[in-house]
Amino acid sequence: MLPTPSTTHVDFDLVYEPAEDSFLLLDTLSSTAETSFLKQRFSPGSRLANNDKLSPPPLVVEVGTGSGIVLAFLTAQAHSLFGRSDILTLGVDINKHACKASIQTVEEACQDVLRGTNSYSLLTSVNGDLTSAIRPGSVDVLVFNPPYVPTLNVPHLPVVSSISTAAYCTNENTNTNLDADSDLLSLSYAGGADGMEVTNRLLEQLPSALNVDRGIAYILLCKQNNPEEVAQRIGQWGTEWKVDVVGRSGKQGGWERLSILRICRGC
Repeated sequence: MLPTPSTTHVDFDLVYEPAEDSFLLLDTLSSTAETSFLKQRFSPGSRLANNDKLSPPPLVVEVGTGSGIVLAFLTAQAHSLFGRSDILTLGVDINKHACKASIQTVEEACQDVLRGTNSYSLLTSVNGDLTSAIRPGSVDVLVFNPPYVPTLNVPHLPVVSSISTAAYCTNENTNTNLDADSDLLSLSYAGGADGMEVTNRLLEQLPSALNVDRGIAYILLCKQNNPEEVAQRIGQWGTEWKVDVVGRSGKQGGWERLSILRICRGC
């Protein structure tokens, strides 16, 4: 079993705390079936679809990093998951405190696993809204643990004046406003109607965000999000899209039963 990154340094009054959904993502991504799929799709010796070029290092993006536990796992365990260590990882979160926490979580996980060699490849953690700060068509693997809890509304998004990276999240920029910080934390779980308002926005952006040759996405949903309907909707995007349920929580009943969809382009 691969080690779970530590998040003991994270202030969970400001950042979403890892829970069953986070650990389901870790278990799913490290399962025998998924590591086999990822290694086959992104092996250094594989070739791009309809192209003779060898597979370049994949760009792996987690949208909504929270504590950074999933991003750190993907970065530190790249060789075990992808069969290569040269992947590039990038985090995105609307919560500036999550950006800062994610960077530290990745650094600590990689130091533990790689024994301080600094041979990991986290690009940065971007303070932004979903995929808006990412170049279209550049994402090879997108991971999204959305705010999926059904709520009356979704808190207003904070204004992000520009693409802000690690520099935005340094210690001198951590003055807090209690109301604003409460809204930021609420954004990590409040999903609006059917818990799908934020996920629907991400799904609309997905075809333009993913690499046209090999882009895939892992999206976590709860029962009340109606994952079967989501899968049917994606199936209507075209014949090049395929959707599989690749992870489920152990709970057999209740609205919070979780599942993970793998959305694959060109499979």
